Amino acid sequence: MSLSHPHANLLRLATRAALTVALCLVAAKAVAWWLSGSVSLLAGLTDSLLDSAASLLNLLAVHYSLRPADDDHRYGHGKAEALAGLGQSLFIGISALLVGAQGVNRLLHPEPLGAQALGIGVMALSLVLTAALLAYQHHVIKVTGSTAIRADSLHYRSDLLLNSSILLALILASYGWERLDALFGIGIAFYILWSAGSIAREAGAVLMDTELPPDVSADMHRLACEVPGVLGAHDLRTRISGTHWFVQLHLELPGELSLSQAHCLCDQVEAAIHAVYPRAEVLVHADPSEVVRHDRP
Repeated sequence: MSLSHPHANLLRLATRAALTVALCLVAAKAVAWWLSGSVSLLAGLTDSLLDSAASLLNLLAVHYSLRPADDDHRYGHGKAEALAGLGQSLFIGISALLVGAQGVNRLLHPEPLGAQALGIGVMALSLVLTAALLAYQHHVIKVTGSTAIRADSLHYRSDLLLNSSILLALILASYGWERLDALFGIGIAFYILWSAGSIAREAGAVLMDTELPPDVSADMHRLACEVPGVLGAHDLRTRISGTHWFVQLHLELPGELSLSQAHCLCDQVEAAIHAVYPRAEVLVHADPSEVVRHDRP
């Protein structure tokens, strides 16, 4: 099963946009940090450098995940997105440790900040670019449900907080509260580390074939049972791979139906679920109702 052409284009554009924004922010923050010596700006620069690496990894992973199923990967390549999410969590965790260490060092050995106006301008630009990127990523996630883009969006949301904190720290430093720059850097490091854990947990859930939310599974069960002629459904199982949902279930059908009639009902159930959940690939097995009743305790 391959992803629709518009969805694939959205994913590609989202990964390219994230990498472009990250590289622009690296250049701007590098200049501002070099001239100011701000720990908060160094935190932002370090985070943007790792954002660039993570976004590049994401771009490659999404490109691979969009490849159609083949003889060696019959369920497609969607889990490449979850692997990219784990890689991103590693990058983000490293950035948190580096930022925290630099913040502690500057707290113990304070230094005056320079070029504060430039730093404030750069952080204002960072907020605008990051907010625009997040708005686009939100649209892509809503349309495609991509795990990789969701992971990317999560750490760019943390960037929005990071950049806001840096901006506040630089403004306060311009009024003589320079030690707050280091404290903000340490606080930001803890938040980045927490974000890395969130991304790792979500990616791990996909790799471990965690079920879809219970309300979604319950709704799929209801849709199957509402098809005229279906007496019941059981053993509904779900998992996620990239932007695809894989669903399998057993239908309880009258035993006197012909094979063609049973097949037709299975197709109707698949269509009913797919109409509500377009990302679902549904596999249905038909059971005679009398056999199901006999097997139940």
